[in-house]
Amino acid sequence: MGEGTREQIASRLRTAREAAGLSQGQVAKLLALHRPTVSEIEAGRRRVSGEELVEFARVYGVSVEWLTNVEGESDPAEDRILLAARELAKMKQDDLDRLLALLQMLRKPGGRE
Repeated sequence: MGEGTREQIASRLRTAREAAGLSQGQVAKLLALHRPTVSEIEAGRRRVSGEELVEFARVYGVSVEWLTNVEGESDPAEDRILLAARELAKMKQDDLDRLLALLQMLRKPGGRE
């Protein structure tokens, strides 16, 4: 695995962790790792085994394929949008309607403080 690939996987792991609302310490506990190990993985300085990828994917609610699909350049903003879309797809219709109304309100001038 090349440096670029490792860095892209590291970026996806960090993005997925943040989207899951977990700290590095929480992830370390869930996966029986040391927190510095999670930090090293997310920085791209430590390789991730196949077994670890499966566990990260399970904890973050993403697929191993998404974590490892690194063809081309990885765009962190696009990655966050894709993760948000996955969560939106799981919402009940009424909740989704309320969320869309809230987003429209925030986009209107004066809708934000």
